[in-house]
Amino acid sequence: MLNKLLECVRRYELVQPGDQVVCAVSGGADSVAMLWAFWLLREKLDITVTAAHFNHGLRGAESDRDERFVRDFCDRFDIPFCCGRAQVTAGKKGLEAAARDARYAFLKTLPGKIATAHTANDNAETVLMHLVRGTGLKGLGGIAPVNGMLIRPMLFVTRKQVLAFLEDYHLDFVTDSSNEEDLFLRNRLRHHVMPLLEKENPRLAVNLSAMALDLREDEAVLDRLTEIHQMLDVEQLRKMPVSLRRRTLSAFLERSGVREPEREHVLLAESLVFSQKPSARASFPGEVTVARNYDRLEAVLNKQQLDGIALQCPGITEIPDLNLRVICDVAESCVFEADRFTVVPQGQLVLRSRRSGDSMRLPGGTKSLKKLFIDRKIPALRRDRIPVIADDLGVLGVFGFGPNYDRTPKDLPGIQIRFEKLEGK
Repeated sequence: MLNKLLECVRRYELVQPGDQVVCAVSGGADSVAMLWAFWLLREKLDITVTAAHFNHGLRGAESDRDERFVRDFCDRFDIPFCCGRAQVTAGKKGLEAAARDARYAFLKTLPGKIATAHTANDNAETVLMHLVRGTGLKGLGGIAPVNGMLIRPMLFVTRKQVLAFLEDYHLDFVTDSSNEEDLFLRNRLRHHVMPLLEKENPRLAVNLSAMALDLREDEAVLDRLTEIHQMLDVEQLRKMPVSLRRRTLSAFLERSGVREPEREHVLLAESLVFSQKPSARASFPGEVTVARNYDRLEAVLNKQQLDGIALQCPGITEIPDLNLRVICDVAESCVFEADRFTVVPQGQLVLRSRRSGDSMRLPGGTKSLKKLFIDRKIPALRRDRIPVIADDLGVLGVFGFGPNYDRTPKDLPGIQIRFEKLEGK
């Protein structure tokens, strides 16, 4: 197993000498094996290894047992450990998604690269899940080996190899009882579908995971060939090769607020392109309507205005409606980027839509937000959905534009505001 993990680490350059790697450990077999593997390899890779556990509070005493197990395991081997805790409740997308989002929100507060223990079997199951729900090349790409500071070094490792590795080192693990239930699609595929397919080919998990990783690389190449527009020309779309047209439409939907466009959504958008009605329209998830405006496709957000959302400072505020999280913390340096900037607030920080009279100073001078948006050629339908960070004195900065230079510090301290996309498994 160690060789397979190393192969994945080196192929995707997941870690570099001097990196700090935070292993997300549930207490299950996969995550315990990953933590122990990195602990054994820490000197060879010249990395610092720590462990992190998140207690969702979903299984009562069993959740507390898992936390104790991971804590005791780390104490036993002097592995640095930290723990997060929250009582997770089901959101719009269900309990499983809410738990995942809470876990990732905690992990992203920790310094270093976050390693999760998704195996080749997990990747194969993910591909099958996407097939069941309907997908394209992106969905067939399965789980990404690296996504920003998030790494998955176990994608070349099978569950059988994990168990053999733990047995070799006489290491225990805990079992999540919810994994034995058929409540979730992943569990049903794991318990009933995968065993049938593995009878036909015992290497199914390895083959599906390898296929997914290869397709992910194809996806990256095709992405570079796709030109994404805020507003799409119908005639141009009609002339595109089918695969390029659907890829462009998928990207358009995602940028317009459809968080995870599925194949049916892309086909629905494509039907608007070829509709004989110049004003045809269709509804999509995320309260998005896509409308034909004669020779253009435009995204119309049913809910336009952003209400004043109070931001935790310091802290993390998630805004699922925008697929964003906003992280506020004491600044260690002055940064003036489009999605990360240092400012000096007065009073309560809020995220809201632009308001009449809003203005900000950029290196080129002071302009109203209305004029800035026009200069950037942002469609009028989207302008009220651009997050503005404000306080009691006015605009501090705008997502995608950067800070209001009238509100940046001459000297520290200040507050750093950072935007990140919400990410799932």
